[in-house]
Amino acid sequence: MRSPSDHHAYPTHWEADVVLRDGGTAQIRPITTDDAQRLVSFYERVSDESKYYRFFAPYPRLSDRDVHRFTHHDYVDRVGLAATVGDEFIATVRYDRIDARGMPAAAPADEAEVAFLVQDAHQGRGVASALLEHIAAVARERGIRRFAAEVLPANTKMIKVFTDAGYTQKRSFEDGVVRLEFDLEPTDRSLAVMRGREQRAEARSVQRLLAPGSVAVIGTSRTPGGVGRTVLRNLLDGGFTGRVHAVNHAFPDDMERLEPEGVPAHRSLRAIEEPVDLAVVAVPAERVPAVVAECGDHGVQGLVVLSAGYAESGREGRDRQRDLVRQARSHGMRVIGPNAFGVINTAEGVRLNASLSPQLPNPGRLGLFTQSGAIGIALLSGLHRRGAGLASLAGIAGISTFVSAGNRADVSGNDLLQYWYDDPRTDVVLMYLESIGNPRKFTRLARRTAAVKPVVVVKGARHTGSAPTGHAVPTTRIPDATVSDLLRRAGVIRVDTVTELADAGVLLASQPLPAGPRVAILGNSESLGLITYDACLTEGLRPLPPHDLTTAAAPEDFRRALAEALTDDASDAVVVTAIPWVGDGSARALATAVREAAQTSGPGPAKPVAVVHLEIQELAEALAGTGGEPAPGTRRIPAYPAAERAVRALAEAVRYARWRQEAAEPGRVPEYDDIDEAGAAADIQVLLAPAEGASAGTGEGASGGAGEGTSGGAGEGAGGETGDGAGDRTSVGAESGVSGASGTAGAGPGDDVSPGVELSAADTQRLLARYGVSVLPALPAPDPDTAVRAAERLGFPVALKPTAPHLRHRADLGGVRLELGGEPELRRAYAELTDYLGRPEELGLVVQRMAPRGVDTVVRAAIDPAAGAVLSFGLAGAPSELLGDTAHGLVPVTGRDAAELIRSIRTAPLLFGWRGSKPVDTAALEELLLRVSRLVDDHPEMVAVDLEPVVVAQHGLSVLGASARLAPPPPRTDLGPRHMPAY
Repeated sequence: MRSPSDHHAYPTHWEADVVLRDGGTAQIRPITTDDAQRLVSFYERVSDESKYYRFFAPYPRLSDRDVHRFTHHDYVDRVGLAATVGDEFIATVRYDRIDARGMPAAAPADEAEVAFLVQDAHQGRGVASALLEHIAAVARERGIRRFAAEVLPANTKMIKVFTDAGYTQKRSFEDGVVRLEFDLEPTDRSLAVMRGREQRAEARSVQRLLAPGSVAVIGTSRTPGGVGRTVLRNLLDGGFTGRVHAVNHAFPDDMERLEPEGVPAHRSLRAIEEPVDLAVVAVPAERVPAVVAECGDHGVQGLVVLSAGYAESGREGRDRQRDLVRQARSHGMRVIGPNAFGVINTAEGVRLNASLSPQLPNPGRLGLFTQSGAIGIALLSGLHRRGAGLASLAGIAGISTFVSAGNRADVSGNDLLQYWYDDPRTDVVLMYLESIGNPRKFTRLARRTAAVKPVVVVKGARHTGSAPTGHAVPTTRIPDATVSDLLRRAGVIRVDTVTELADAGVLLASQPLPAGPRVAILGNSESLGLITYDACLTEGLRPLPPHDLTTAAAPEDFRRALAEALTDDASDAVVVTAIPWVGDGSARALATAVREAAQTSGPGPAKPVAVVHLEIQELAEALAGTGGEPAPGTRRIPAYPAAERAVRALAEAVRYARWRQEAAEPGRVPEYDDIDEAGAAADIQVLLAPAEGASAGTGEGASGGAGEGTSGGAGEGAGGETGDGAGDRTSVGAESGVSGASGTAGAGPGDDVSPGVELSAADTQRLLARYGVSVLPALPAPDPDTAVRAAERLGFPVALKPTAPHLRHRADLGGVRLELGGEPELRRAYAELTDYLGRPEELGLVVQRMAPRGVDTVVRAAIDPAAGAVLSFGLAGAPSELLGDTAHGLVPVTGRDAAELIRSIRTAPLLFGWRGSKPVDTAALEELLLRVSRLVDDHPEMVAVDLEPVVVAQHGLSVLGASARLAPPPPRTDLGPRHMPAY
């Protein structure tokens, strides 16, 4: 157990596991007084040159005073971090707070000197870059805004670490030393640098798992059968190009080879005299820790743990899983699993089948990730049956790489997205997910990947309310419909079933993206053509009238009709329908005709082609390329046994192509001159003060320790929200919650409301006004006379409505009176409401001036702990409450995002002149969405904002009700230093 330095508590939250540039892992943690011997041993392994770069003079060993200074920190003004592998330091970094003269200081001084030292054997792995990200985050937490470092000119690696970090900096040269000063506030460039390094490191860590030079199967049984022996057999049968070792402690001492496989047999990993890159672990869970330790000592780079008995089995298993990840990471290893099905890489130079799949899939362009072994088996088998191609030719449903991660305790779908992003062998990403551990990061990575290749996702466990027992994921209050909306806006193609996953995947992998929604339909059955036509309309496509070739059509008729459709500018895609012939006819000849027509489609953009067949399996096989090898470069055509399946896959491709075209020109977050960000920040600080209480302790006094400066450092090169909806509604009507981001302000499904401050109406209106959002005044009416005076002050006509929580947004109870044009009507309405609903003090009646008639809408924003800030929009009343017709977007939204939010709900036509009504001012609505987004993005303490109703008229809009809640913001892990999920 680590003991704190001095009297300040050990900052456990600074501990982090990181992936380094070469794909290995390390732990970053604060240095404590218990680390004296580790520090000395580390320093002894550093070269004299690196020591000279650190101290600007020969410095062969650390004195006792040095060791005390470098291991005793107050964690405020003096902080040291170490990167460790196993129990050894591989690099250190420290900062010392200084004043304007460079002398040791305490807060409020906001500058610090920083210095690094990296063991020579670990230079070039990106250790210093990772340490810089983490020490900068620590410094910002402690009120330090700027770092200074002095570096010898010859220490080019460390200079590059600083200059490549992306911070705003200043550089000077004096007395033979380069002085670098840089602000620690994250910039767009520093975030881009950090995320670029993250992508390269995580991709490399996956690549090491998928392309090993040697594999050891630990737990290989002596007799045929068993998990380990099965994986060993699959490795060999798949033609793995590297070396394979069988390991089992029960092997006889004199056993050298396992027969009949003929592979080297070993009682332990230590007996293997060469490096082992990947270990497949198939031993009982209780024996895994000893195996992991042995793998770490041997330098194994990664583990595929097939063993069960972990988090899926209960509390004891969760503890065992946590220990597994910690132990593996301490040795720099990544883990696929536990309870995994395995990994596959069909690359010709690898041919890795370290899985329970009995055959290596044929190579292709699909990257496949599953969190379920059973789903993985079903997908691999289904793709193979659809026509996996020939062993010598990439098939229509072939696989590039496959990972079934089981409990995904370490390697997850995020890691695979990092890898597939720039993998030249993968054109389409298919993912079966049961949980999303880091939705914010997943959405970011999916958006980036979808910009270059399709990402198709099917998600299980959508309605259970919890993740599968084996998955340790943060809780989220947002429902599945909201998650689906957010993924769609990130370009993800979300489908409902595993069959649809494969349907979309094979079309996207084999066909060009359609330029639009116009679909030509041709075939030898009028009825099947009409079914296809109806399916296109159902999916929002624009089908042309079907071209019936009649049942007498020969293959040449199909070829001619398809060639004509492909050169016709009136269509963007073609669906060919076919039924069995009555009489002579060859399915293989038809397949050849279709492929030839698709291959010679002429000038202009290529169009996707899909075939719908009824009971012509031979046609599907021929189109996919099985049963006979077509000429090289022949275009393969996906075939579907139902029109609905083919059209649904095509519709997903159309929507994806449209998203990708729009994403090529990113939207912009507009600036508004009337926004008072500083004023809002000051208001929030005052309003939150009672909830936050006294702040945690700060530093007290200057950092101690005389001696050498903290500059220098040896390192390595860097990588661098009334009524029924529309028509003549007035200022007040039914209020409804937009399902998704929140219920009442900030209360979401499950009502897991974080502590905070529910703002008064006045405070809410003042904060909104800082961002140019005006709320129509509502005056309290505790008695009829006061109600009349309030109406006279506001001006008739007015509305009278209750504000009691159980009556808000409940126009169905008859609690709202509108268009009250004078005192008699107002008094009569007051009497009716109090007679019908209760005493005035129970109702909380208010009087509000009528707003111009329009469409009642709802605008909300709320912060979800896992997904981040979510902006939601919908029409008030039944559309959002009963139909869930709500659109969601991640904050900050751009102008394009705001426009899409408004137009993407199913009831959007009510805003644009439905059935002869006048269109409303959607430009004003877009601006409101953008202003609310800016408010929540600028001030994450605004954990919930609820505008309901917002009445959008022909010209302008009126916000009739508003509520808000403040709370200390949750951590923004996406803006902090990169790190792996904590265990």
